[in-house]
Amino acid sequence: MLKKKVSVPASQIDTLIGAQVVIRGDFHFSGGLYVEGRIIGKLIADEGKKAVLTLAANGSVEGEVRAPVMVINGQVTGNLHSSERIQLGSTARVEGNVHYKVVEMAAGSVLTGRLLHVESETVEAMHGNAGADADVEAEGIPRLRAANG
Repeated sequence: MLKKKVSVPASQIDTLIGAQVVIRGDFHFSGGLYVEGRIIGKLIADEGKKAVLTLAANGSVEGEVRAPVMVINGQVTGNLHSSERIQLGSTARVEGNVHYKVVEMAAGSVLTGRLLHVESETVEAMHGNAGADADVEAEGIPRLRAANG
């Protein structure tokens, strides 16, 4: 018998960080996380567990964010790492690189950084520094030569 892959619906919220809450330090989670407040530190989904991060329009994160599925409507200052899907809403403001497998950007969203496509987390881990990222982006792109040359 085949087992059906179960994912956390975007509407399911297991943890809510309210608008008046400020968290300083790294925050680890699984399941559905809805952030209306402010997180200063890394926001990391537990490995091997389903996790969906939803950042509200008035929410903010100052630090690296790692989650399989993200819906960003607020402000992020730091790199985003998504192993499945990331959605940048029309009010999203991201200052940092976005590592994605599938990305959706709404009109009005602002990204100050680079979009970096990754096939899997292993590719991302192998090419974690900026020099390696440049090599990955250049692979498979033919170099043009001058006709007179």
